[in-house]
Amino acid sequence: MSLHLHLLILLSVASLAAAEIRYSEIRSDARPIIPFDEFGFTHRGQLELNITKLSLSGPTTDLSALSNVGFFICTRDAWVHVLQQIEDAEINCVLESDAVHKVYTFDRLPSLTNADFNFLYAESGADQYTLVFANCLPQLKVSMNVRSAMYNLEGGKSNRRDYLSAGKTVLPKVYFMFSLIYFVLAAVWISVLYKKRLTVFGIHFFMLSVVLLKASNLLCEAEDKSYIKRSGSAHGWDVLFYIFSFLKGITLFTLIVLIGTGWSFLKPYLQDKEKKVLMIVIPLQVVANIAQVVIDETGPFGQDWFTWKQVFLLVDVVCCCAVLFPIVWSIKNLREAAKTDGKAAVNLMKLTLFRQYYVVVICYIYFTRVVVYALETITLYKYLWTSVVAGELATLAFYVFTGYKFKPEAHNPYFVIDDEEEEAAAEQLKLEDEFEL
Repeated sequence: MSLHLHLLILLSVASLAAAEIRYSEIRSDARPIIPFDEFGFTHRGQLELNITKLSLSGPTTDLSALSNVGFFICTRDAWVHVLQQIEDAEINCVLESDAVHKVYTFDRLPSLTNADFNFLYAESGADQYTLVFANCLPQLKVSMNVRSAMYNLEGGKSNRRDYLSAGKTVLPKVYFMFSLIYFVLAAVWISVLYKKRLTVFGIHFFMLSVVLLKASNLLCEAEDKSYIKRSGSAHGWDVLFYIFSFLKGITLFTLIVLIGTGWSFLKPYLQDKEKKVLMIVIPLQVVANIAQVVIDETGPFGQDWFTWKQVFLLVDVVCCCAVLFPIVWSIKNLREAAKTDGKAAVNLMKLTLFRQYYVVVICYIYFTRVVVYALETITLYKYLWTSVVAGELATLAFYVFTGYKFKPEAHNPYFVIDDEEEEAAAEQLKLEDEFEL
């Protein structure tokens, strides 16, 4: 049952691992399955393994018995076949399956006293593979330092290494292109703020900061992926990426809350319950950022990796739900006030925008959390970059919609009230009351 559980966990491993040169420490670990990284190989894929400080503790010291202990790579589709073979009792160990590609088994060790080794494995079958360590000896505990490097050799005489997965090798260009788009949007927004400076609210400057942080985050991610592509290491750009990712997450969720409450548009203050939402969202974003760092830097080989993955998903869902409440509260309060205040009735009609914004926020959250994940799952490994493009396009559309609908404007239809509109609003309320009766 334990092996089945680990196999199912492997099937759920997301394909967002950096796939760079990975340094992993395994200490007295008896897990039957330890996943490392997932990588998309071309027909010229290679895997380098460097094992040091290897020690085995358990009842066996026979090298021949260690044929059921070692490294292999396997596609996701093959995992299903392996699981079926185990359930049907066709095999007792994953390494016995013909569906996996053995990389190195420990019966090939020169000796148990000097067990460090380097190994180069070439894979000509283009596909998405997961590097896995299997231990089919129940009482055997393994300790070792593992350096793994997976890459593709590019065409030509240079044989230059590409450390990005086959489906993600274009990501540096994708992220850089989107960062330029956001910097252009920031310049356009600055121009709008200058031209409409007499009608600018504080929220408009906050919008500018969100756009600039998003642009900086994408630029750092482009550089991060570019260095990984060439050398297998981020060279410090991952630190900047995490910082800007954290700031971008906090400011974006805060912006949604502030717009949803009508702050700076309708009132210059926040109620206590609205402040509590921000007090919940901001610390949760701190936790989410910590979880993201742990997930990216440790990889799925860590025993707590799956727990951190669940924490990240849970926190993300809670934040997404929390930011919806202020919008609902604003709409509810305005609807109640509209029954006794004619001008409030007009405001209610004009705040159709906020109801539209509520729908747009839900669509944005659903698309970037559910649809994008589904695309990652069903898309052919060579085109995994398309899910990134889809998510970034949805985010860009959300930013543009927010900026366009809430731009500074002297005659903003959501603030101007004339007699004709007030009469129309009163008539509309009268019809609604009659319909309810």
